[in-house]
Amino acid sequence: MIILGSLILICLMLVIGVSVPMSFGAVLLFIALFGGHDVSGFMPTGHWKVSSLVLLAIPLFILAGAIMERGRIAAPLVSLAELMVGNVRGGLSAAAVVASGIFGAISGSAAATLTCIGSIMMPHLRKANYPEGMAAALIVSASPLGLLIPPSSSQILYAWTTQQSVLKCFLATVIPGVILIGFLCIVNFVMLRNVKDLKTERVGGKFTFELRTRSFKAMPALLMPVIILGGIYGGVMTPTEAAGVAVIYAIPIGFFIYRGLDRENFFPTLRYAGTTIGVVMMMVLMVLIVSQFLVFENIPAMAKDLIYSVSDNPIIILLMVNLVMILIGMLMDDISGLLLSAPLLLPIVQSVGMEPVHFAAVLGVNLGMANITPPTAPLLYLGARVTDAPVNKMMKPTLIMIAFAWLPTLVITTFIPQVALWLPEMVFG
Repeated sequence: MIILGSLILICLMLVIGVSVPMSFGAVLLFIALFGGHDVSGFMPTGHWKVSSLVLLAIPLFILAGAIMERGRIAAPLVSLAELMVGNVRGGLSAAAVVASGIFGAISGSAAATLTCIGSIMMPHLRKANYPEGMAAALIVSASPLGLLIPPSSSQILYAWTTQQSVLKCFLATVIPGVILIGFLCIVNFVMLRNVKDLKTERVGGKFTFELRTRSFKAMPALLMPVIILGGIYGGVMTPTEAAGVAVIYAIPIGFFIYRGLDRENFFPTLRYAGTTIGVVMMMVLMVLIVSQFLVFENIPAMAKDLIYSVSDNPIIILLMVNLVMILIGMLMDDISGLLLSAPLLLPIVQSVGMEPVHFAAVLGVNLGMANITPPTAPLLYLGARVTDAPVNKMMKPTLIMIAFAWLPTLVITTFIPQVALWLPEMVFG
């Protein structure tokens, strides 16, 4: 009854708009008051859980992403994406998808990807007569690529929570991310096939030397994931050390190459990053305490027994697990959803033969899709503000992209293990 009451309470508070950390804090108070647990043991447990050198990588990556976000690197990335996609019908919107994948690999943030790519691409898409709702929905649907293309803070948390290799979890989501880019581009071309008066011009104009020069300006930014991942996989740096190097690299890039940073906005950028870090780490603290309580009360075993009481067919079990993750992701952000889902559902998927690294990719795709899935869909509403497109015009194309891009990616990632395991096995044997 305490668990049931906790679930009802957190769902109610999230639906009425209470922040995630405060919602989980209220659940902890509910558990302490009605469950006979000593509240004095909560904070020491949470402090012990977050006092990890691995978790230090998360605020450092957030800081590096904020510096690069304010450093005006999105425009060169868009030019680079246009060179890759080509000057074809629907190529401008496909360039937005590719640019989202590239920017996501640099920022590691879905919200930052949506804000930067959306603010740059949407005016050009309108000018080229792209349907407003469809164009905005496509940008929103591509923004969670920041959660799949490494480095990803979500995968660091998953690896730390489940005692897996951070490097393997990074690699597990690469191919699903590439598959998703392909599906989104295909859906984009199909949806635009009957749109009249669609212009096929690039953001930077015709294929000129100037456009190629602008695209090459993205190379210093693209070196960041190369330095980070190369240093990690080369055994030169740990993920935390790589995150620190990313911060040191991002500052001169933002100041002297892209010139988006200056003395006036540098310290506000640090304050913005500090606020984001504070919110994220407070959320991590609260959710970790609740997750620890669930494990202590043997809730994962109870959930496993409940699912097995419905069916012992591995396919049915994996479908039910995916449904649970989608529901969790629809109510909360990716970090909270991951910290709650990982300890609860990992024993269940392991019982049907799924490896933890494979589950990292499934969880990443699930939570990315849930963040654009109504009714809550935080990225959908953020996208409406960024692109200035009405939500009602975005809803139908978003659902189409979920049905024909995100869901196929999820099914492929879930039921074809090598999609997630091939790269980790190739690198680590």
